[in-house]
Amino acid sequence: MSGSARGRQDDRGRTAMDGAAVRQALGRVSLFASLSDEDRDWIASLAEPVAIGPGELLAAEGSPGDELYAVVEGELEVVKRSGIADVPIARVGPGEILGEMAVLEDAPRMASVRAVTAARLLRIRRETMLELLRTRPSATISIIRTVMSRLRSTEAMLRERERLAALGTLSAGLAHELNNPAAAVQRSAGLLQAALDGWAAATRALGSVVDDREHAELIADLGGELARDAGERALLDPLEASDRASVLEELLAARGVQGGGDLAPALASLGWDAAHLQRIEDAFPGPAFPIVVGWIGAGSLVHSLVDEVATGAGRISEIVRAVKEYAYMGQAPVQRIDVKAGLDNTLVILRPKLKGGIRVRRDYDPALPTIEAYGSELNQVWTNILDNAIDALGGQGEIRIRTRLEDGHVVVELCDDGPGMPADVRQRIFEPFFTTKPPGSGTGLGLHIAHNVVARHGGRIEVRSRPGQTCFDVWLPVT
Repeated sequence: MSGSARGRQDDRGRTAMDGAAVRQALGRVSLFASLSDEDRDWIASLAEPVAIGPGELLAAEGSPGDELYAVVEGELEVVKRSGIADVPIARVGPGEILGEMAVLEDAPRMASVRAVTAARLLRIRRETMLELLRTRPSATISIIRTVMSRLRSTEAMLRERERLAALGTLSAGLAHELNNPAAAVQRSAGLLQAALDGWAAATRALGSVVDDREHAELIADLGGELARDAGERALLDPLEASDRASVLEELLAARGVQGGGDLAPALASLGWDAAHLQRIEDAFPGPAFPIVVGWIGAGSLVHSLVDEVATGAGRISEIVRAVKEYAYMGQAPVQRIDVKAGLDNTLVILRPKLKGGIRVRRDYDPALPTIEAYGSELNQVWTNILDNAIDALGGQGEIRIRTRLEDGHVVVELCDDGPGMPADVRQRIFEPFFTTKPPGSGTGLGLHIAHNVVARHGGRIEVRSRPGQTCFDVWLPVT
C-alpha cells in the first residue's frame, strides 16, 4: 500500500481502542499469546488500531511490506494475481496475522488483502516487529511457525493454480496453432473439387490434339513429369515466385494463350521456365499448344491443393502427437525417457510463443541415452525454463538447446542471449514466490517447481548468467 493510500485509510479508518482493549486483543493473537505481560504491554503501546469496511483493500500486492496486521474482529481474504484473475489463497479471522512474510523479508507484498466483512485490526510497524524478534526468542519461534504454515498452504494452492494456468495458456496457444492448418485444409478441400472439374475438362479437350500414338506417349510423359515436379516442388520466396510467374505470363501472352495470368503461377511453382514451354510448343505447335499448357496448369493446381491438404493434416497430426507425448497420456508415470524427444515436443507446445524474431538452435548428442524419469514432470521443467527464456528475449533473440552425456548424467543446456540476470536475482530465482515480473504477471513458482522436479530425479540445476547470456544446465542421472 502506498503512503498516500495508507494516509487516507488512517483518516477514515482509525477505531477507538484503549490500552486495555489492545492488550486483550493481542492476547488472543497466537503470535503474541506466549509473550510476557510486559512484552505485550510494550507491543500494545506501539500498535495502531485500524478499521475497514466490507470490500475495502487493506494491502495491495506489490506494495511495501513495512507493517503487519493482527486481526481483532471480522474476516479478510488474501488473494494473489495470476494473469487476469485474482486467486484466493486464504481467509483469515480474529487471532490471525497478515503481512508477516513481507515484513521479515523487507520485500513487496506477495498478495493483496481485502475485507470480506467489516473488520478491526492492529497495525504493527516493521521496526517494532524487528525489535521484538531481536529481544524475545519466544516471538521468533512463534512467527517462524506462522510463516512456515502460511508458505506451505500458499505454495500448495498456487502450484495447482500454476499448473492449471499453464495448461490454460498452452491450450489457448495450441487452439490457435491448430486452427491455422485446419482452416488451410478446409479452404484447400473446398477449392479441390472445382480444380478437379477443371482438370477433367482440360483432359477432355486433349482429345482434339492427341490423334496418334506418339502424341499420346508425349502426354503420358508430361503427366509423369507433372507429378514428379509437383512432388519435388521447391519453396520459393514470394518475390522470386512473382518474378518467375511474370516471365511465364509474358511468354504465354506472346504465344496467344488466353488466361496466362492464371496459368503462369501454377507453372512457376513447378519450376517450369521458357525451355519447358518451348519443348511443349515443338511437340504441340499452333492451336494445340494452349490446350496442352492449360491441361498442365490445371493439373498443377490439383497437385498443389492436394499438397496443401496433406501439409495441413500432417501439421495437425504433429501437434496432437506432441501434446500426447508431452503429457505422457496413457503411459506409466516412471519410464525410460528420450530427453531429446521431450525437448522437441515442448518446443511444439511453445511454438505459438516462439513466433516472430526468436530463433531456436538445437545441438543434440545423437548418442544420448534414455533415462528413467517422470516424463510429464520433466517436460514441465523444459516448459518453465524455456518460457522464462522467451520472456527474457522480449520477442527478439536466440535460444540454444544442447545435450551431452557427462559423468553418468544427461546434461541439458538451455541458453538465451537475453539481457542476463543480476547476481542478487540469480541467487534467488529458485525461491518460492520470487519473481521479477510485475504483480499479476507471474506467481514466482515456475523455476521453484523446476528445481524441485529435478531434485526429485536425483539431479541438479546450475545457472550461469552474464549480460547477453543466461544458461540453465540441468543434470539428470541416467539411472
